[in-house]
Amino acid sequence: MTAPNELRLLPWSGSDGKPCYLSTDDKTGYLSRLADNIESIQLGTATELLEHATDTLTDHDTDAEDLRLLAKELTGALRDVLRVATSRGHLLALSEAPHHS
Repeated sequence: MTAPNELRLLPWSGSDGKPCYLSTDDKTGYLSRLADNIESIQLGTATELLEHATDTLTDHDTDAEDLRLLAKELTGALRDVLRVATSRGHLLALSEAPHHS
């Protein structure tokens, strides 16, 4: 059984907006692989959005509505990337921690 401090933060929230966690010792299980794939998609989306933001911010014809939409999209992407970073940082710390038998 996985100890409470070894739960994996998943890259999605529950219907109430609260974080979701996975308790498993199987890093190759279905939910672990699904989480890995979603994290990869989220990071790719953030990369594409950053490129779009750079173009939008250098375009002097961009109007306020476009900037508001961009800010909303960037906020969502930043939230996703922070969740991925938190999850991966926690997993890295666990893999480096000494294990007791």
